[in-house]
Amino acid sequence: MGPGILIKSLFRGTFSLLLFGYTQVLMDLQPLFSIITGIGNLHGFSHTYIGATLIALISGFSGKYIIENIFKYIKKDIKLTWKITFISTFIGSFSHIILDSIMHYDMNPFYPLKISNSLYQLLSNQQLHDFCLISGLVGFILFQIIKRFKNV
Repeated sequence: MGPGILIKSLFRGTFSLLLFGYTQVLMDLQPLFSIITGIGNLHGFSHTYIGATLIALISGFSGKYIIENIFKYIKKDIKLTWKITFISTFIGSFSHIILDSIMHYDMNPFYPLKISNSLYQLLSNQQLHDFCLISGLVGFILFQIIKRFKNV
């Protein structure tokens, strides 16, 4: 979520952190199923760019209405445009592929065109975790600074 927080702080009204997070969860349903059942590859079709595209579309079409209804329930008038919806879900799914490709050896992000993972170990796991943590902290701080200046 760290990179999502940073993106939200920079593009406030044109990016939905909730849709980004919702997409992240949907991305990992297939690996969760694999862990629980022992069936399939841990990072299978959902962790390819074709799978990520389908998940971004599913996440966008379902998530827009889920999030708008949650906001309606808590009496906040938030309307997500389709543009913001799909920008957020595609950033969510594609960034997930990129980050997981760096961390996991069993990824084949370009399947079926290419069966390999050229990003694997581009950074160490510690460097990747540090990147996510630092981007989240920087994003949070920027968000607060921008919020304070807008309210002045």
